[in-house]
Amino acid sequence: MDSRWYAGLDLRFQESGGGCRLAHSRHRGPLYVQKPFYPEGRDLAHVYLLHPPGGLVSGDQLNIQVQAETGARALVTTTGAGRVYRARGDGLKQCQEVRLRLAAGSSLEWLPLENIVYPGADGRLDTVVELTGESRFAGWEITSLGLPACGESFGAGALTQRLEIRRDGLPLFVERLDLDQNGAGADLLSAAAGLRGFPVTGLLVMGPFARAPDESVLAQCRTLLRETAPDCLGAITAVGEFQVVRCLGRCAFAVRQLLARLWALLRPPLLGREACPPRIWST
Repeated sequence: MDSRWYAGLDLRFQESGGGCRLAHSRHRGPLYVQKPFYPEGRDLAHVYLLHPPGGLVSGDQLNIQVQAETGARALVTTTGAGRVYRARGDGLKQCQEVRLRLAAGSSLEWLPLENIVYPGADGRLDTVVELTGESRFAGWEITSLGLPACGESFGAGALTQRLEIRRDGLPLFVERLDLDQNGAGADLLSAAAGLRGFPVTGLLVMGPFARAPDESVLAQCRTLLRETAPDCLGAITAVGEFQVVRCLGRCAFAVRQLLARLWALLRPPLLGREACPPRIWST
């Protein structure tokens, strides 16, 4: 019996005379959205992705596609943490593929809650962002390796996580984490050139900026990163037209709070509007 299981979601946002609307929503399996919310006005839609199973087991494949058409503005998050559970012994991977397409003049913020990767998992998480012209993107990845709250480290298992951002077909940013705790290299979690014993990784990417944020904004970001040490270690760097934050932490919630505060500082210079955190983040 084939134990593979597929679910998919295809969303398309469209700018109309009444603001940004969810013009298309098609799902396969238990992966869907209910309706858009407009806490900051009709011109920017907030959407929450719902995945009732809550995680991936061996053979699972989630495919998420989001398209922002010309001039559309949307923020997408999730209702809960994603989970990559302990794998079975049949060799089938646990996969999530996300493809985000932004037409000229659009903006998309991809801000899901954290992924929890259980000990013994065998996961692959891929995200591809395709920008067009002057579109704008903000996105993060927060990954908890093992179950640190329970004192259970990621002592075995494998994870490949990749983020690629292109503009008009040309790659602008590529980030990849390739972790295999099943054999050689099992010291990566503790190595000084690896994760330094921190079980949580965080990555925030925002851009392209028409011009670099003011130095005062970047100084606030650096101060915030310093204030969170030693529980979180991080830095902000310019990569081409993007501002990139990489951090390590001991608690996924703390890393998410940190990235949310940095997103709030960088959002006005990127999108010309103040931060409006989705209400689901407060529940």
